[in-house]
Amino acid sequence: MPRSEEPSSNDLFLKYTDHGASSETRASPAGRTKASVPTRAMGTRRKSRELVLQMLFQSDMGKQDAEHVRGTFWAEHGAASGDVRGFADDLFRVATDRSSEIDGLIERHAEHWRMERMAAVDRNLLRAAVAEFLAYPETPRAVVINEALEIARKFSTPESVHFVNGVLDSIGKELETKSSCQ
Repeated sequence: MPRSEEPSSNDLFLKYTDHGASSETRASPAGRTKASVPTRAMGTRRKSRELVLQMLFQSDMGKQDAEHVRGTFWAEHGAASGDVRGFADDLFRVATDRSSEIDGLIERHAEHWRMERMAAVDRNLLRAAVAEFLAYPETPRAVVINEALEIARKFSTPESVHFVNGVLDSIGKELETKSSCQ
């Protein structure tokens, strides 16, 4: 999907279909279809991170407040386990409560990019990852970044992976430096 074509919130919700072990058919670089490849069950935190992206996307694109998003989102995704929902709610709360600080960090480290010019998926993925940096500093920076990159590969464009990586690495280094100085 070209960067200028943002997926609708319905597209983003429909794309999230990973409910445990399954298989998928992949196309080879030459365009031929490979046999079904088994996929692993998605981890609790990965699932939570994807749900947070969807919640932030819904809030951002629908111009909805956090409470409304929580209510409508969990009404649709009520089958999520307690662990998945708990971690997702924590990250969403931090992302919304500290949105000014998070957006400031992103804009400062995304050189020559304003928030409103970024692809909506990328902008909200960055917000979710920075919220995790702030809320869970004990989670290794590389883990947060790698998880964000995997989600970017699933929901965004190949160019976005490089953009997200650069911005998050820069923010992570700044936050690590600040915490080691305290």
